[in-house]
Amino acid sequence: MSDKAREFIDFWAENSIHAVEQYRTAGASQDVAELTRRLIGAAKGQGISEADLRAAIGDIAAYVEELLRAANTAESERRQST
Repeated sequence: MSDKAREFIDFWAENSIHAVEQYRTAGASQDVAELTRRLIGAAKGQGISEADLRAAIGDIAAYVEELLRAANTAESERRQST
């Protein structure tokens, strides 16, 4: 099950984790708890349990937080280079 869980997590993250919008316009959520709930709920809808998610990535909230940090860092670096 972990391969299925990992594939789902990667797909979900690509489509759900985004950098904060410039000038604080409406955009991507930066709330780790909300995004964690969304990931768990979406996974359950695909027949993937929370235990399967944890087996694939460990602490779900910490994983989501790291993805957000990486997305925000990449966006910040992109803005600085333009």
